[in-house]
Amino acid sequence: MIDFIKGEIIEITPTSVVIETGNIGYMLAISLNTYSSLSKSNSCKLYVYEHIKEDTHQLFGFINKQERQLFIYLISVSGIGSCTARMILSSLSVYELKKIIFSSDVSALKAIKGIGNKTAERIIVDLKDKITLVNEQNHLDPTNHNNTTSDNILNEVVSALVTLGFSQRTSKQAASKIMNNNSNLTAEQIIKSALKFL
Repeated sequence: MIDFIKGEIIEITPTSVVIETGNIGYMLAISLNTYSSLSKSNSCKLYVYEHIKEDTHQLFGFINKQERQLFIYLISVSGIGSCTARMILSSLSVYELKKIIFSSDVSALKAIKGIGNKTAERIIVDLKDKITLVNEQNHLDPTNHNNTTSDNILNEVVSALVTLGFSQRTSKQAASKIMNNNSNLTAEQIIKSALKFL
């Protein structure tokens, strides 16, 4: 089993990263929170979860052990697959999600795409006794602006939202609307905003 991968970041998008180590490039699916933590880095260390099925072998990467453990807890809940777990961890920070579970805030979980009332209740019931609430900071820099053009940002946002399960048309409409209202947002900020109402 792979515990972590440490190496040079070759390519990164809001939903995936390619890390080269030992002349091998590993592609890992990541949450938006992990992307935010890596956006300024040239190298990284990600903790790994290997999602192995008959027809696929996918690696998920996490910025810390806490995020990985919460992902593992989430996919242990009936009705929560790896894609939904990543969607949840892209919509909320580890601390925010734990706080929601601790306070039994069903409505906050239902606001996430793919989470209905029964699934939200099941997450709370199954995980409330498994987690501890510690104020874990994400160390995100909301002022992280780069020189990417608006078109490139739009394409990056749409690609990320499509990967997370939204249609191309809906993703582009949502991203364009957000960018028109505020042209200074980074790709990660636009994606987070879009996830709140898509």
